[in-house]
Amino acid sequence: MKSTESVERFYQVQGRPEASLVRQHEAIKSGHFKVYDIEQFCTTDLTYNRRDFYKISLLTGVYQFNYADRGVRIDRPALIFSNPMVPYSCEVVSEAQTGYLCLFTEDFLVINDRTTSLQDSPLFKIGNDPIFFPNEAQYAVLQQLFQQMLAEQNSTYSYKQDLLRNYVNLVIHEALKMQPQAPYYPHHDASSRIATLFAELLERQFPVDSPNYTLKLRTASDFAACLSVHVNHLNRAVRKLTGKTTTVHIAERIISEAKALLQHTDWSVSEIAYSLGFEYPTYFNNFFKKHTGLAPSDLRA
Repeated sequence: MKSTESVERFYQVQGRPEASLVRQHEAIKSGHFKVYDIEQFCTTDLTYNRRDFYKISLLTGVYQFNYADRGVRIDRPALIFSNPMVPYSCEVVSEAQTGYLCLFTEDFLVINDRTTSLQDSPLFKIGNDPIFFPNEAQYAVLQQLFQQMLAEQNSTYSYKQDLLRNYVNLVIHEALKMQPQAPYYPHHDASSRIATLFAELLERQFPVDSPNYTLKLRTASDFAACLSVHVNHLNRAVRKLTGKTTTVHIAERIISEAKALLQHTDWSVSEIAYSLGFEYPTYFNNFFKKHTGLAPSDLRA
């Protein structure tokens, strides 16, 4: 079986909605961008359901944004930046909403072989405040930029990707002039929410659809950083809700994915090891044998 074909077929058979990621992965590598009028989404709660896309939203209306251990109610025009590695949910409260949403991959903004990660940006960095409240003049400028993006997205201009990239950078610079002002409040049942978001964030890394993909979150500390909580707080919350440690959940999910890749792809053991975040294949072999009693090659015998 060919690797890409077999991965897609396997996840389709399993009824996994992520099966289309195989095709999406190729587009993502070259950079992807899409802008929408928010009214297209006003009847549905927004979730962080794509692991590759950064989001910038310009919203009016009333919304409830919920992060791991805190929330914020938005009841005035807001500019919101979302890192794909930071889980959140957005509940639409008011009937009327207007505004815009753009999605893009990090590769879309990579220019001149930039080596720094977009996640190091003050607007997307984990733990930073991503919500801004523009005044009337600032909102007008931002609204015009999003409208220009919408118009350019449907044009036939040969260099429209460059132009769209410039518009996104202008939005980013407008935000850098502002100061975050979101009045966050703590969740009353933060432990339950943190544990649930940990489980969703863990699952969100799968399936591994290419040997060139590498898991970004491998340890409890990695997940705690994305959730902006202390690792001990995360461990207590997960154990309280599930009875298992954070490390056990991570190990079980990696083993499950390793078995699927060993049985349903022709990737080498080394390729599977690297894609699952192991620095050396021997580390993967030892990890797999510790948790299953078998060597990875035994599943292909």
